Amino acid sequence: MKKNLLAAVFASVLLGPVTAAPAYAATTASAFRPSSNPILFVHGYSSSGSYWNTMADRFRADGWPSSHLRQWSYDWRQSNATTARELAAEVDRLLAATGAAKVDIVTHSMGGLSSRHYTKTLGGSGKTDAWVSLGGPNHGTDAANSCYDTSCGEMRVGSSFLAALNSGDETPDGTRHATWWSPCDTFINPDSSVPLSGATNTRTACLGHSALGTDPVVHGQVRDFVNG
Repeated sequence: MKKNLLAAVFASVLLGPVTAAPAYAATTASAFRPSSNPILFVHGYSSSGSYWNTMADRFRADGWPSSHLRQWSYDWRQSNATTARELAAEVDRLLAATGAAKVDIVTHSMGGLSSRHYTKTLGGSGKTDAWVSLGGPNHGTDAANSCYDTSCGEMRVGSSFLAALNSGDETPDGTRHATWWSPCDTFINPDSSVPLSGATNTRTACLGHSALGTDPVVHGQVRDFVNG
């Protein structure tokens, strides 16, 4: 019971740096075009693909066909390394289904860790054009001290998983990286956990952890980044 409560309270974790968030503004680059990539959405801890319903609907309103929007669900209790291998297969399925050469990966919270492991360690950079982290615990969070799944332990500050993930170049060539973090995100502590060296790092307005995926301003910024 206590473990389930902790998991519910912890629900999805991740983060980014110190660039003030510009106001939302639609541009000619905002709409889907032939060069736009399919998007694989990766949820975080204690969550599912339904987390992305609002953002996916907004992408559809901007012209992305449903075939190009994959709200993937996975077992969030397992190691992020295991999830990364499953993610690799999911990317291949999405590429095969759409005929695209590359995908864009948009993540919330812990979803950024498995997807970074995929692009950095499993050769995923050759198949990923843009990678996005919304509130990702890229350098760990003290909120992970209160949960005990394998994946949660990997989110703790100083974990061996994070040490390996962040060793060397945090944002290897081949993929464009961007992070968004909120000063009001109480699940990512410290705030400085989210930003990555070499990424486009953006500070949002005062948003809660879960609100990062539903905020219209963040959506507009993410859409323009992946479509850039």
